[in-house]
Amino acid sequence: MLQTLVEEPASLPPETLRDRYVERLAAIVEDVGPSVVTDTTAIDAERLEAITSGEAEIDLDEAGAIYALSNGAPDSETVVIEARDALLLGMTMAVLDVDTLEGEINDRIEARAIQQKIEGRAPMTLGEFALLLSTIEAHKR
Repeated sequence: MLQTLVEEPASLPPETLRDRYVERLAAIVEDVGPSVVTDTTAIDAERLEAITSGEAEIDLDEAGAIYALSNGAPDSETVVIEARDALLLGMTMAVLDVDTLEGEINDRIEARAIQQKIEGRAPMTLGEFALLLSTIEAHKR
């Protein structure tokens, strides 16, 4: 799944983790072809170029749509749900609540926003996902 595209996310700074995710997603775009991505997702060619070059922030839904095009992957909705579930399960295993997590990420995302993003009630960028995942994984040890 999306959250497993990069091994040992806790060992990387969030920005590096985000960049690695973008690299992996760009490789999927290259494998299937940009035209397939633009034809089967809501991502237009200009946006796709900006995303795969790292010039634009990608949201979790866009990342899920691209990942879903890889061989054997489930649909994009399932990819996104499983990524969010990985955060929630990780928080449970690391014994972190959203208030503690807010402090651990130096207030870069407010606790209420973290909760809304994990629940899917607010959009989440791939950078935010990487920040939360690497922080949560680091606390699971």
